[in-house]
Amino acid sequence: MKFTENSSVSLQLSGVHKSFGRVDVLRGIDLTIGEGERVALMGPSGSGKSTLLNCICGIEGVDRGKVVVGEQDLSNLDPRDLEKVRREQVGYVFQSFHLLPTLSAFENVEFSAQLAGMGKTERSSRVQELMERVGMSHRLDHFPDTLSGGERQRVAIARALIHQPNLVLADEPTGSLDTETGAQVLDLLKSLSDEYKVSILLVTHDRESTRICDRVITMQDGLLVS
Repeated sequence: MKFTENSSVSLQLSGVHKSFGRVDVLRGIDLTIGEGERVALMGPSGSGKSTLLNCICGIEGVDRGKVVVGEQDLSNLDPRDLEKVRREQVGYVFQSFHLLPTLSAFENVEFSAQLAGMGKTERSSRVQELMERVGMSHRLDHFPDTLSGGERQRVAIARALIHQPNLVLADEPTGSLDTETGAQVLDLLKSLSDEYKVSILLVTHDRESTRICDRVITMQDGLLVS
C-alpha cells in the first residue's frame, strides 16, 4: 500500500488557548510534529491532554491560536469541512478500541474507508491488504466480542490507517492490554509509522509506551513543561 505524499509537517499548534467558563484548560500550546515523527504526550489527569486532542481533531474549537493538520488550518473551516479533515487526515486509536459491535473486523475497517469516500473495490482491496499487515487476515469475519484485546486493538489500528491519514492520535492504546500484548501493539504502531510515514501523537501514562517515540513531552496545568 502506497500512502499519498504528505506535507513535511503533520501537525502545528501555535499559541493554542482553550477555556471552559473561567477555567483555562490550555494556556498557550506550541507544538510541531514532523512527517513520520512519533511524539509521546504525558502528564497527570486534568492537565489538558484530552482537551488538546479534541482541539487537534476539531471537536473543540480553540479560543486563540492556530491548529494546522497537514496543510489545513482548522480555524478557517466550517463544520462540514472539519468533519472531512477528521475522516480523511486523522486516524484514532483508543484505549477501549471503540469497534462497532454489530460489524465484523473487516466491516469495522471498511466502514472507516467508506466514510472517507473510498469506492467499494478500492476499500475492499485496502482492507484486505492492511488487515494482513496487522496480522488479522485470518479473523476478518469475526465480531469484536469474539476477539482478544490485542486482536481488537490490531483491528483498531488498521481502521486508523485505512484512509491514509497524515496523523494518528493514539490515546492510551495499551491501557486495556497486558504487558506482553501491549508491547506487541506498540511495536506494530512503530513499524507501520515507519513504513507509511504516518505521524503519531501518543497520549500515555505509561513510561514504557514512550520507547517507540522520537520525543517525549510533558503537559501540566494546560502548558507543555518539557
